[in-house]
Amino acid sequence: MNITIINDCRDANAVGRQIARATSLLGGSVSFIGVSSDLQASGNIIDVLDALEENPGIVLVNVAPRNGKAKKWKNGTPFGYFQYKKILVLASVDGLTLSLVKKFKLTKFITILDIPKTLDQIIAGGALSKKLKDTITRTQFRSYDFLPRVAAFLASGKKLKGTRLSIKNIPDASPAIWWIDNFGNCKTTLLHKEVKNQNRFSTKFSKLSSFARLKDVPDKTPAIISGSSGLGEKRFSEIVVQGGSAEKEFDISVGDVII
Repeated sequence: MNITIINDCRDANAVGRQIARATSLLGGSVSFIGVSSDLQASGNIIDVLDALEENPGIVLVNVAPRNGKAKKWKNGTPFGYFQYKKILVLASVDGLTLSLVKKFKLTKFITILDIPKTLDQIIAGGALSKKLKDTITRTQFRSYDFLPRVAAFLASGKKLKGTRLSIKNIPDASPAIWWIDNFGNCKTTLLHKEVKNQNRFSTKFSKLSSFARLKDVPDKTPAIISGSSGLGEKRFSEIVVQGGSAEKEFDISVGDVII
């Protein structure tokens, strides 16, 4: 079983603890992707599903600040889960975390979990000691104390009751940059099919020529291409500079709206 954690708690201590806990409860191999925003998480969910192909896996996602607007929740945004093919996805549901799941139409609804009620179900199923309920309910590190326990319970073939949330209620992702790789190539939320029929695609940075592959872009030329990220035949467009850095050329940051 392949387990992937996508999380904004990404310092060495937090990463190590999450991997150890997931491994102890779920076995298999665990990969970790550190993110700083819900939009970064959204794109990485798509890429992980693509990487797993038809194989079983579990994706654990949490981007859940507790400051500002997030104070409307008792202890961070709720978690929900859905199944995509043989892959179980458990994720925080606030903000844009599931916006690209919506764009790709990967599920019709998400089952939203109430933490105390979910813990009661896991306790009733014999998979958790009752004395841990209060500690897990109050924890500030839900990615460590709650999420992997839920994943282990569901992975054992058991069910959890929750409230259904239509994917239609998840916010749409703007045409924006969701990731910048180490070469300065900027991954966008736009699919290549949305730009490929335009010889010159207008962005707020520049009018960019459209190419199918990075190889086809002339040296030192800014362009928009079909990138490596995406799912199946649906690939995200990337803003690139052949032999250079689009990030530096246009002073681009993650989250920048591009049109």
